[in-house]
Amino acid sequence: MKNMAILGVGNILEKDDGIAIYATKYVEQNYTFSPNVDIINGGVEGINLLNLFMEYKEILILDAIEINDSPGSIYHIPSEKLTGYGLNSGGAHEIGVLQCFDILELMGKELPVSSVLGIVPAQIDVSISLSQTLKNMFPQYIKALLEILEKKNISLYKNTKEISVEEIIEMFKNPKR
Repeated sequence: MKNMAILGVGNILEKDDGIAIYATKYVEQNYTFSPNVDIINGGVEGINLLNLFMEYKEILILDAIEINDSPGSIYHIPSEKLTGYGLNSGGAHEIGVLQCFDILELMGKELPVSSVLGIVPAQIDVSISLSQTLKNMFPQYIKALLEILEKKNISLYKNTKEISVEEIIEMFKNPKR
């Protein structure tokens, strides 16, 4: 069984709903971790991620979450508390992630230690971009992610050349680049 994964879920075609995908790509491009942490773009795979939940001891899920709070508010929620929050913003990926936990329990499998690092979206639109609000909060979202990893005794090393969130978004807009 592998130690830890960071799993980004969301839809880059729906503006702020894609923030977790940009965040996973950002940390993948800008940091190295020790011990190694697998960084996975789960996109909108939802229930198709079931095998992933059986492979890891611990999973940190990144997602945009619908909570009645100001856009850009950041929450770190243990998985067992998820049902009390409005995690299901209507996207199939959230429903699927929650179903993965239910299925594992039904199968008698051990659940990975997991939590969600969520951020409240400002705009869900058809656009490969982020709202200005979430662009402004992106550094704090990444900082929260890195702090969680440091508390788990994972060392992080910043790569010499930083790739910005704007460059990350461009990679998704123009994948051939």
